[in-house]
Parts: sequence; structure tokens; C-alpha cells
Amino acid sequence: MSGLMRLAKKYVAQFWLGLVFLFLYIPLLFLIVFSFNSTRQDGVFTGFSLRWYQALLADSRLVEGFFLSLQVALITGTLSVVLGSFAAFVMVRYRRFAGRTLFYGLVNAPLVMPEVIVGLSLLLLTVAVQRAVGWPERGFITIVLGHTLLGMAYATVVIQSRLSEMDRSLEEAAMDLGCKPVQVFFLVTLPNIAPALVSAWLLSFTLSFDDVVISEFLSGPGVTTLPQVIFSYARRGVNPSIYAAATLLIGVVSLGIVAYSLFMLRRENRLARDLQAAALSDAVR
Repeated sequence: MSGLMRLAKKYVAQFWLGLVFLFLYIPLLFLIVFSFNSTRQDGVFTGFSLRWYQALLADSRLVEGFFLSLQVALITGTLSVVLGSFAAFVMVRYRRFAGRTLFYGLVNAPLVMPEVIVGLSLLLLTVAVQRAVGWPERGFITIVLGHTLLGMAYATVVIQSRLSEMDRSLEEAAMDLGCKPVQVFFLVTLPNIAPALVSAWLLSFTLSFDDVVISEFLSGPGVTTLPQVIFSYARRGVNPSIYAAATLLIGVVSLGIVAYSLFMLRRENRLARDLQAAALSDAVR
């Protein structure tokens, strides 16, 4: 009887998980399908066509917005990982210092603050600084700074979690063998937290590429990201070119996830082979 109950719970859990995935991904499937629709009709697939992808390539606003968002996201992801790594090291390796609670709160504040509040605050700060020193003007730089503020908070959480789980004895053993602190970081610490750095970079990249609210506050004349363009088009009515742009974005993100998963799988397999070889060599000795 208990076996039947466990089996029933297993199937109920799988069924519920399947419903959740359907709820999350069926809208994306409809979006992809209707990006190939031959007409502008919503909810009615009238035939396969690539006309909206051709219209996408001919739309200069969408193309320029895509490349701008790509540049912003690449820089934001890199800056977020660098700054998030510093913040994570401080919070994990230095447990007691003056102002630690304040520092911890400031780093994590963007995680709980509404983006409208963050964007408005950054706008006021940008205007005040520009009036005082004449720089920076609202545009590419201010968007990067705003996105980095948000991305750094998420990157810090990811990297901090990995650092907390890392075995400090590895670093201590390397230092006992004569490694300097810089060598320990690059030869021991960095390889161990590399998956967390990649995850933090991908998360920051995605958040930046997808952001609308902060970009709306910090963008200037002639500087419009792809999500802003899509949002402005959607307010005037559904344009199937948006479906095509969103489908390409889904494809790019999916390829990135698959590439990262394959990288992690190969890394785990290589580590397993190395551990097995080490165990065999110890057994031979």
C-alpha cells in the first residue's frame, strides 16, 4: 500500500510539474509559431512565411536597438561579475569589519527595490551629477551604469554562495606548498568559482538585455534599447516583426544555455575522470 502511495505521489508531482512547464512555455511556443504567420492576424495561423523576419531586418530601429542592447549587456555582464566578485569576497572572507551590515544592505538593496524606484533614483543622481560636472549625459554610459547596479547585486549572491561552499583547505594547502596569494587566487580559487562566475555573467547579461524600466529612465535621445523599441511598438498595436525579434532572442538565449550546459557537463566528466585516475594511481602505489 505504501508503495502505491509513493507511486501515486510521484505521478502527481510529475503531472503538476508538467502543468507548470506548459503554463510557462506554451506562450513562447505560440509566439514562435506566429512569427512565421503569413498575415498580421492574431490567433489565426494562415500559412508559413518569412515576411516578418524580412521586415525585421529592414526595420532600422529594431536592428539598432538589438546591437545597442547587445553591447550594453556584454559590458554590464562583465562589470557585474567583476564588482560582484569583489563584494562577495569581502562578505565571505572578511566576517568582521566596520560597516559590514551597511555594506551588506547596500549590495542587496537592488534585489528588493522596485525597478521604478531604482530607475527614478538613478535619473535624479545622473541629472545632479551632470549639472555639477557636465558628465555623463543620458545615454549609453548611464544605461550601462544602471544595469550594472542591478546586475552586480545578482552576481554577488551567486558568487557569494559558491565561495561559502568552497573548501578553504585547498587554498591553505597551496600556500603551504609555496604559492603566493595571487597564485592561489588564479590557480585554486578562480577555477573553483568559475562555474559561479559564468552563471553570474549569464544572469547579469540576461537581466540587462531584458530590462525596460531602468533603460526608460536613463536613455537619451537616439539611444533606445531593443526592449524599449519592442515596448513602444506594442503600445501602438501588435506588430508581427516583434514576434520575429522575440523568436531570435529566444533562439540566442537557448543556444547560450545549451552551450553552458555542455560546458558544465564536459567539465564534470573531466573532473570525474581525473578523480578516477588519481584513485587508481593511489591504489597502484
